[in-house]
Amino acid sequence: MKNMHRYSNLLLEEKRTTVWFLWLVYVIYFGFEIVYYFIIPAVPWQYEMTPEQNSLYYIKYFAIFALLPIAYYYLRNGKPSPIKYIYFFTVTFSDIILDLLIFQGIEKPYASGNIIELVIIMFSPIFVSERFFYTVSLGTIFKYLIIGLILSDEIVVIPLVLVVVYSIVACILLYRFLAYVRAVQSSYDKQMEGIVKGVITTLELKDPYTRGHSERVADYAISLAKATGKYDDEELKTFYYSCLLHDIGKVNIPDSILTKPGKLTDEEFDIIKTHPTVGAQAIAEVEGVAENINVIKHHHERWDGKGYPDGLKANQIDFLARVISIADAFDAMTSTRSYRAALSIEKAYENIINGSGTQFDPQLITTFQEVFPKWVEYHHIQQKGTNKTREED
Repeated sequence: MKNMHRYSNLLLEEKRTTVWFLWLVYVIYFGFEIVYYFIIPAVPWQYEMTPEQNSLYYIKYFAIFALLPIAYYYLRNGKPSPIKYIYFFTVTFSDIILDLLIFQGIEKPYASGNIIELVIIMFSPIFVSERFFYTVSLGTIFKYLIIGLILSDEIVVIPLVLVVVYSIVACILLYRFLAYVRAVQSSYDKQMEGIVKGVITTLELKDPYTRGHSERVADYAISLAKATGKYDDEELKTFYYSCLLHDIGKVNIPDSILTKPGKLTDEEFDIIKTHPTVGAQAIAEVEGVAENINVIKHHHERWDGKGYPDGLKANQIDFLARVISIADAFDAMTSTRSYRAALSIEKAYENIINGSGTQFDPQLITTFQEVFPKWVEYHHIQQKGTNKTREED
């Protein structure tokens, strides 16, 4: 249900960041190893390893290079997210094993670690992921705690303190990034909601009897969708926008038909039935709504296949389209229209229940019964607001 265009952009950015991450890992990790072991003169704290111990490091180098095909596979298949975790855990656990094998039982002080650890910690905020940041920071701290406890070497405190300091700096950067992202997202959401509500206000000028209908349907539908437990906040947000625009296709319907006080002719009803398709075409390229195009196109489909525009049946109908169909029907029945007075909420409830298995999804009717008390409360609040507005007018 996520917006495909937005998802593609996020995926592209994740891929780019992952590629930079891989360059950093290989260039800095092996650059450090070459400089430390082959270019600079021997330093006092450097431990001279036996050929057997050296071979362990070569195995580690081979393992890191062996990760390249795995990284390529995930990048090619559009799944870059696991790559950074695979590399981090491979490097960390191999370091723990090698350091314990090399330094346990010798008198030399612990002298190991690689600058790439600090680079990964500092680089982790670029992924704008709290989970990855905490995995890297706490994982590296855990590594030095384990090594320090097993080797009983107090010098491990030095790299441990460095990791903690770098983690604090990275944490500050991460939460600054997150605050900026949330501010941009909040601004976008407010602008999007304002634009959508502006559009439906224009639509409602064509038919005063539907004033507030779209917002009420959206609120009812969100309540029902939440109760199913199938959707996260982002999915519910885009669903909400789609609900607000579910009748947008009515801009193409002549006012004489929309506001006709009597029964529509077959020809007029055929024109009315075009609004879901017209609405779907209108929002097909709108980011933040287009992923729920079926909500707009199929909100008049029926469980028994007798709806429109496509005559879909049962599970052929998008689940959220089935959700909004209940909300739309309930609000339509409890609202005054040009051709009839509003029904009581009790009568509307009875009609919805009687439509189980014919007009509506039977499983959703069960959920509807659970949320109905909230709908009643919301309906009364809306009625009070409407009456107050009329008095002021």
